[in-house]
Amino acid sequence: MAKKVGVLLSGCGVFDGSEIHEAVITLLALDRAGAQIICTAPDVEQMHVVNHLTQEVTDEKRNVLVESARIARGEIRDLAGVTAEDLDALIIPGGFGAAKNLSDFAVKGPEAAVNPEVARILKEMTDAGKPLGAICIAPATLTRALSDLSPEVTIGNDVGTAAAIEAMGGRHRTCSVDMICVDERHRIVTTPAYMLGPGIKDVAEGIEKLVDRIMAML
Repeated sequence: MAKKVGVLLSGCGVFDGSEIHEAVITLLALDRAGAQIICTAPDVEQMHVVNHLTQEVTDEKRNVLVESARIARGEIRDLAGVTAEDLDALIIPGGFGAAKNLSDFAVKGPEAAVNPEVARILKEMTDAGKPLGAICIAPATLTRALSDLSPEVTIGNDVGTAAAIEAMGGRHRTCSVDMICVDERHRIVTTPAYMLGPGIKDVAEGIEKLVDRIMAML
């Protein structure tokens, strides 16, 4: 039977949602690995909407679940209806949405609050001993949600973000874009992706390794 792997999305677009390259590479790698993919996102309003051509904030209002459905081709579930019992593993692609919509880390740094449904599913997964993956900036939100576990993660080599992760109780490990950080104790796998870049082929190396390690844990 195919393993059920959740992909937690945070909108659609690097500046205000999920980083689309990272999300699609994750979905492709999971499909190639034979996983049953369950896309999910919280049904909440985005922190803001960014014009991706000008990179300026607009007056629009958009919904995280609705925007995430663009990446999932409409096959997506409201996170409020997903529990750890539905999944064998969960992966969070990056993009600013992971630090704006799944938490407010982009605004508050170490003092961030995590969306309650995101915090719930992450805690349920770790309590059940099920693997978690986080890509790019997503490890910051994961660390905030699981700060009591002092997870070992990577976001690459950004000094400020690494310091914020340490301030939240995490343990940061410097990695290159093609590397993964594996917290064996808590079954958490992370990779820097576009925190380092520079391009899609580069971030694919780390993401594919992350997916392979997650699948090997199941």
